Amino acid sequence: MGLRRKPESVPGRVGVLLVNTGTPDAPTPRAVRRYLARFLMDRRIRPMNALGWWLILHVGILPKRGVASAEKYAAIWTDEGSPLAVTQARLARGLDEWYRAEGADVVVRQAMSYGQPTLPAALRELRAAGCARVVVLPLYPQSAYSTTGAVTDGVERALRRIRWDVPCEVVPDYHDDPVYVRAIAASIVNAGYDASEESDDRLLFSFHSIPLTDIEAGDTYELQAGATALAVAGELGIDRRRWTIGYQCRFDKGRTWLSPFTRSTLATWAEAAPDPRVFLVCPNFAIDCLETLYDVKCELRPEYLEAGGRRLTYVPCLGASWAHLRVLAHVLEPYLGV
Repeated sequence: MGLRRKPESVPGRVGVLLVNTGTPDAPTPRAVRRYLARFLMDRRIRPMNALGWWLILHVGILPKRGVASAEKYAAIWTDEGSPLAVTQARLARGLDEWYRAEGADVVVRQAMSYGQPTLPAALRELRAAGCARVVVLPLYPQSAYSTTGAVTDGVERALRRIRWDVPCEVVPDYHDDPVYVRAIAASIVNAGYDASEESDDRLLFSFHSIPLTDIEAGDTYELQAGATALAVAGELGIDRRRWTIGYQCRFDKGRTWLSPFTRSTLATWAEAAPDPRVFLVCPNFAIDCLETLYDVKCELRPEYLEAGGRRLTYVPCLGASWAHLRVLAHVLEPYLGV
């Protein structure tokens, strides 16, 4: 069963499904190992054949990485649970209320590719709600083989599993959506960035890295990341010399990953004279998660300051904000036909 596009041919209630990568159920080594085992065995993620990678993963990687990652998750965990899961649930509820206030016959649910709520469970809820068709919105503004592609695979499997033959389409990306671009630019200004010509504030767009083999296979992620950064910089009206792009979250050293790396760029900037204020934004993360709350705040920022940098300000993700609801509603508008 392939996902097909029928935005206006099927009348009736529309189900919207917001999907993200996922998060462990708890900040414990066991829960983290269980989550990583599912995530890293995905055919779009693993670096080799399934059997060989399963052995390497379960014997050499998960025992150590489960403990190390659990400590990181524990550092960002809240009383309500995982920041990603809690915020995504709020975002879905907010978007559902948005459509109800508009009088639109739209039902919104959310799911994770490798966690709770699962894709089959969320799709069952949409079916029970009487949806005649489904629109899936992966929460990745810039699509990639390993993100949006994995969501598409997962939705196809889930529909087969629950035996629901429903018209379903996946929003491919929204990297250059004008409302999204303006929202990211506004978040940067709200964080204190001075876009005036007199300012020497610098802006670092930090995107999740991907293996170069994916780009060689036709992945357009790098082009979309560049287009987003250029559009946001244009919205801010800042000179090209005041911003650049970096990539973070390289998983392993056995493959060549998309660079330059955020860490290297920050190290270079820390040595600059005069030392400017630096603002770091992660436009391809819709919701703050381990890669922003821990990697940026607990690793990259301290390293930058220790290397001599004066100030590094992190610009939070759009999360469950009203601005984000407006972005998603605008992105979904052509697909809903309501």
